Amino acid sequence: MKTRSLYLIFLYTQLFCTFSYSQNALIESKYTKELAQLVKNKQVQSSFSFIEKNDDTTINQMIELTEVIASPFKETKRALLFKKMLEEAGADKIWIDEVGNVLALRKGVSSKKLIGLDAHLDVVFPEDTDVRVKKVGDTLKAPGIGDDTRGLSMVITVLKAMNNAKIKTENDILFVGSVGEEGLGDLRGMKHLFNKSGLKIDSWISIDGGDIGRINNAALGSKRYKVLLTGPGGHSWGSFGLANPHHALGKAIDEFTKQASEFTSSGPKTSFNVGVIGGGTSVNSIPFESWMEVDMRSVSAERLNVIEDILKASVNKAIMEYNDTNVNDKITVAFEKIGDRPSGELSESTPLIQRAMAATKTFGITPKLTIGSTNASIPIALNIPAICIGRGGEGGGAHSLNEWFLNKNGSEAIQLALLITLSEAELAK
Repeated sequence: MKTRSLYLIFLYTQLFCTFSYSQNALIESKYTKELAQLVKNKQVQSSFSFIEKNDDTTINQMIELTEVIASPFKETKRALLFKKMLEEAGADKIWIDEVGNVLALRKGVSSKKLIGLDAHLDVVFPEDTDVRVKKVGDTLKAPGIGDDTRGLSMVITVLKAMNNAKIKTENDILFVGSVGEEGLGDLRGMKHLFNKSGLKIDSWISIDGGDIGRINNAALGSKRYKVLLTGPGGHSWGSFGLANPHHALGKAIDEFTKQASEFTSSGPKTSFNVGVIGGGTSVNSIPFESWMEVDMRSVSAERLNVIEDILKASVNKAIMEYNDTNVNDKITVAFEKIGDRPSGELSESTPLIQRAMAATKTFGITPKLTIGSTNASIPIALNIPAICIGRGGEGGGAHSLNEWFLNKNGSEAIQLALLITLSEAELAK
């Protein structure tokens, strides 16, 4: 049973994805000069040295956080540990908000702007998952070791490095461990921060999957539905001829596939998928319910709305046609939205994106602009400067029990996160 539950969670939590779509973005010379000058600053160099010297501490904190499971909607225990680590790192104010986000504020000199740096607390695994970290040579293995526990440890180290080097910034920085990034969490932590918290956030930097050099500046929107078909149910022999939700579901899937395939065959890329189906009690029973979970994605908000309408119209058409056959009784249908992530894209000329690309180049790495479904999706859709950057090192097996992380040049990714944050927050004069 445990294996099946893990498999189902894996199926419907594959929301995080990134795709490279531009590797030749132009960096304006003024940003190249700005970042070249920033990286030479003595305090910045001091913070870089601190990150390298404390690499083992970062890894130990990553291991400690990994071994505290943070299942969907159950992030509290890890949140408390992360809060404790932030307190030890030092901040002007630390708190946990109404939905469970952990926030640490580092005040700037002028406090004209608020810059966010975050990683997400949650993992995709159920509470009984064995998350003890195993060391195989230099490789660390455990569910969630990379996604996104590595990001959390990076956020802590960035704060420590700034404090150790006594760096002062013009603007405020918010260090965050957010809830609800994975699967059916549906970015609930970010939705709260940008829509309900009352905080005026001017720009946002998320740390999540991918290699160093990845800069996610476009949000891959998605809508997810559970479509539930119900009927009276009965015996397969004695009630033969009774309206059957499974039969109707097959017709609905076929009709949706035809209409959605026609729509997605042209225009900006849009996708659809029936990922999970269920219902029924036994092979000799006409089921009283049948359901499917449907995922639809697009970088275009308009096209995402259209394919959502196609889903509802095609399913309703199929059910109406099924009910008009010679079946006894009727099938009814209900649509439950189980996920809604926005679409959007920020121009590569956006100062935050230019600074991120210029900062990446200072490490001798070619920046890659990507599209994905990440914590940055919420501010991107609101046209607030935001990116998601990679956590570096080497890793694999995300969202599986065999996830692994190898700390190969891992300190560089932390230094890059620090540099981008400082460039946006501005060193105090």
